[in-house]
Amino acid sequence: KAISLRIRTERAESRCECLGECGGGHDGRCAAMNYEAHPLTGSKVILTVAHLDHIPENCSDENLRAWCQKCHNVYDAPMRRAGIKARAKALRAMGDLF
Repeated sequence: KAISLRIRTERAESRCECLGECGGGHDGRCAAMNYEAHPLTGSKVILTVAHLDHIPENCSDENLRAWCQKCHNVYDAPMRRAGIKARAKALRAMGDLF
């Protein structure tokens, strides 16, 4: 919690740090500000801290970014899809055993 708070408030100064890494199509730094309306979606922004390598144990500053929900969700979507596909495959394999 302390690392997340420091990244979101001190380093990011309560603004999304995404520079386009999310693949969400914005040019330059995302303009979303914590607790304000998102400039694209209009929803209230709650900054989250993303692990670029998707490994929660890796909390080095270089691996962490303070991102709005939109950037974080777009970035994580391929990993989530891969996990869903792997779990479905595992369930099918279990069915083949029985």
